[in-house]
Amino acid sequence: RSLAPGASIRRAPSRLLPLVSQREERDMAHDPALLTARLLSEGYCIIPGACSSETIRALDGDFAPRFATTPFCEGGFYGARTKRFGALLRRSAHMDALVRHPLVLRIVETVLGQYCERILLNLTQAVELHPRALAQIPHRDQDIWGGPKGTIEYQINVIWPLTAFTAANGATMLWPRSHRRSGASTDHDGPAIAAEMEPGSALLFLGSTLHGGGANRTDDVRRAVIVGYCLGWLRSFENQYLVYPPEIARDFDPDLAALVGYTQHRPNLGNVEGQCPSILFERDSIDNMAAIDSLAPSQAAMLADYVAQQKAGPAD
Repeated sequence: RSLAPGASIRRAPSRLLPLVSQREERDMAHDPALLTARLLSEGYCIIPGACSSETIRALDGDFAPRFATTPFCEGGFYGARTKRFGALLRRSAHMDALVRHPLVLRIVETVLGQYCERILLNLTQAVELHPRALAQIPHRDQDIWGGPKGTIEYQINVIWPLTAFTAANGATMLWPRSHRRSGASTDHDGPAIAAEMEPGSALLFLGSTLHGGGANRTDDVRRAVIVGYCLGWLRSFENQYLVYPPEIARDFDPDLAALVGYTQHRPNLGNVEGQCPSILFERDSIDNMAAIDSLAPSQAAMLADYVAQQKAGPAD
């Protein structure tokens, strides 16, 4: 049963997910509140037709030469029959449309914005799953960080298919509501579902949701782009400052540069000589710069009151 045109969920026959009416499906398709609610309740949501077919085809064409020359991964997690590469904002001008997709960002900022002042781009990665690729071990992406789990969400990942996702060709497998369960990363209860989607759809899932790439039992490759977002005070999966050094990032739109990390997360986190790292777009040297406070409004108000009291001197 389709979730919405262009996206569907293959359910295991032994367990059915809660039924959703056709009207609810239509309303949910691009409603940020409903999509956010589903993401938080189920651990994932799908936005059908989120991106134009022209943009997806352009991305696929831009990445095809790199896929052809990229070697297969090494190791059981990345997959011996899988190709991966990152730094996608450098490889296609069309990636900005995915990274800064308005509806996706609204959902991500609603969820992650509870725990940080601003979000950060965690990674961009192109993935090509070849025939005979094995299923990936079930895992939770949040486990790359060592902080306590179960109290906050650290990240949200978005998978954009470049080719159709089917249960046979390795569509992402998800364990609904697994974000609500604690335990080892690979613990799971009940069957998984295959997130079947057409190119242009977007699958969003929490970093706490148990998932893994499926096995490719077809003769065709399955391609996708992953865009990940995390809390702005975390170290990102992809080292954005090396992937997009100032000489590249200075040509980005200011909002994109900030998303990559060329801004401070108040108070004063991620500064360069006490200033916003975007200063590197304007000057070649960081010598002889004055450190400038970058505080949250409540902190700035408390500090201003503290300084004023000292300047006023002791009360008579």
